[in-house]
Amino acid sequence: MKVLNLQCAHGHGFEGWFASNTEFETQMAGGLVSCPMCGDTTITKLLTAPRLNLSNAKPPAEPKAQPAQAPEAAAADAPNDSPEAVWMRTMREALSKAEDVGRNFAEEARKMHYGDAEVRSIRGEATVEEARELAEEGVPFLSLSLPPPLKETLQ
Repeated sequence: MKVLNLQCAHGHGFEGWFASNTEFETQMAGGLVSCPMCGDTTITKLLTAPRLNLSNAKPPAEPKAQPAQAPEAAAADAPNDSPEAVWMRTMREALSKAEDVGRNFAEEARKMHYGDAEVRSIRGEATVEEARELAEEGVPFLSLSLPPPLKETLQ
């Protein structure tokens, strides 16, 4: 397995895992490698340090015990995470906890606001006109423009 450090034309850095260098080249030629932040397919392979398995190497020292943290806090505090990676992880978690109501977003938000439906986290799509109407009625919502990888089915 090859783990490559990659970067898009917009400067977003990310890792890619490939069966071999040939597989990476094949996927690049087919336009299948894209930035998880912005969806850009203009990708550059950066220098990657190899991992060497040395038979006489000493095992790494045991890490010092850390106080227990909630998984979200530990993930957000990872020192090597880029701001983009933290943002993507946070958005994926928020999206996974919200019900996808699709194009019925404005209708569902309005029902919850007026007490005709149970208040819950929802996500979906609304036209500019629907968003304007919701704002004029005082219905609270947050409009986000998400990168293509976050719009795909959550797993």
